[in-house]
Amino acid sequence: MSELLVLKGTMRAHTDWVTAIATPIDNSDMIVTSSRDKSIILWSLTKEDRTYGVARRRLNGHSHFVQDVVLSSDGQFALSGSWDGELRLWDLQAGTTARRFVGHTKDVLSVAFSFDNRQIVSASRDRSIKLWNTLGECKYTIQDGEAHSDWVSCVRFSPNNLAPTIVSASWDRTVKIWNLTNCKLRSTLAGHGGYVNTVAVSPDGSLCASGGKDGVILLWDLAEGRKLYSLEAGSIIHALCFSPNRYWLCAATEACIRIWDLESKLVVVDLRVDLKAESDMAPEVATTGQNNTGKNKVIYCTCLSWSADGSTLFSGYTDGVVRVWGVGRSASGSGRLGLDFGPKSRVGFGSVVKSPFAVRS
Repeated sequence: MSELLVLKGTMRAHTDWVTAIATPIDNSDMIVTSSRDKSIILWSLTKEDRTYGVARRRLNGHSHFVQDVVLSSDGQFALSGSWDGELRLWDLQAGTTARRFVGHTKDVLSVAFSFDNRQIVSASRDRSIKLWNTLGECKYTIQDGEAHSDWVSCVRFSPNNLAPTIVSASWDRTVKIWNLTNCKLRSTLAGHGGYVNTVAVSPDGSLCASGGKDGVILLWDLAEGRKLYSLEAGSIIHALCFSPNRYWLCAATEACIRIWDLESKLVVVDLRVDLKAESDMAPEVATTGQNNTGKNKVIYCTCLSWSADGSTLFSGYTDGVVRVWGVGRSASGSGRLGLDFGPKSRVGFGSVVKSPFAVRS
């Protein structure tokens, strides 16, 4: 029996691009998504073919596109960033805004919680990175000097507690690594031929991946601040994520979702939208591939997130649909989309102290 990646279902409630997906670390049956429809949705996962999840609560308050959303480690709060220039901390139980974070002068493009939930970092088109406490107080602003010289598109905390860092990506074509303790620059990682949209840090904190306009993913050793190797995605990269329990890197591009096995550096699958297959699964809810004016639209993936156990990949698209892919055993006659991954799919970051890719080039 071999492992397959199958389209398990779709989730439909957003009316514009899905911009971010947050999954809980306890693997509970809920996720949170953000959208250009200005809302955040808290979903209950039903794991049914016709609709993999149902919208339990819609959070409204932002006055422009919601660009990013993340969850606190206890799953009680969500943090969002919007083109209205604000961050909001949401009490998911109450469905209300618990805190507003005001200070950026332009669109907020990315937000993140530190792993102890005590600190928040945000990135903006105002070219700054801001570090906040959970009371909504800005404790530090990284701007000018050694900071990015263009929009800061993505920001992430490294999970490495021994060397706490912030990793940022920018339209100035660089990735920067900052010491969390004093917000001082540790490294500038250059090598991209166009703006950088996204950066992801491996689960063990040893390396990061960056991608954007040039369609090339660069893998970096975080500790040493050096490039390890590159992977060709072939088109603009909008999101990257590492599997939590396999040596897989996933990229959301304008052509497909491409997944690499980092051990072999080979592409293991390209996942593409198949509207006919979706229609077969749930005829009454399948998309037509047209927008509200009846014109054909290009559907591509803009955001990705794995479930905590690495069994399910959630992907958000420009048609407002969340498509859900599952890693599972082959089942004849299931009628689902599948692709054979082969035997190398069991190794992952979770069981190692330091990734072997940090010392390979």
